[in-house]
Amino acid sequence: MIINGLKIPEDSYRHLSGFVNTFNKNGFECYLIGGCVRDLILGYDIYDYDFATNARPEQVMKLFRRVIPTGIKHGTVTVLAKDLEFEVTTFRSDGKYLDGRRPDKIHYADSLDEDVKRRDFTINGMACDLKTGEVIDHVGGMEDLKKGIIRTIGDPVDRFSEDGLRTFRACRFAAKLGFAIEDGTFEAISKTLDI
Repeated sequence: MIINGLKIPEDSYRHLSGFVNTFNKNGFECYLIGGCVRDLILGYDIYDYDFATNARPEQVMKLFRRVIPTGIKHGTVTVLAKDLEFEVTTFRSDGKYLDGRRPDKIHYADSLDEDVKRRDFTINGMACDLKTGEVIDHVGGMEDLKKGIIRTIGDPVDRFSEDGLRTFRACRFAAKLGFAIEDGTFEAISKTLDI
């Protein structure tokens, strides 16, 4: 099934739209988010579906019977639905990254727009509203995807300083997708690596 350019297998679409509908009928927003949206646009097979929602983790746990609090400190739970696992993270903004890997605390955010701005790369910052099929792109990810560019969301030195693995992720995505790393993003890699 193709929805606004996203190639979603029909059996998966039924599960995904039913999952999102559970949120919607209970008054919550819920969007496909991140790498799965990128890969659906590129036509790749998807095995991991991630969601962003305005429902708090405890509210998600009330909506579904089988939920694992996999990253509850960071607003993330994993919902077991049929034979699938869906990682669901509450909209959030991050505190300081004191350990160079994860924020010391998070703050729940009010909007998808605010949530997306804390993410790593523009091509991973897109969301999809499965009700409408709309790809929601607050950070220019679609344009960078078309151009074949890896670019951080916001200042690259800030993004890489927050989480040291992001420098390696930039290189891995460039190699995997055959994309170029945008100049400012590339220069920030050497500036933030401890050599």
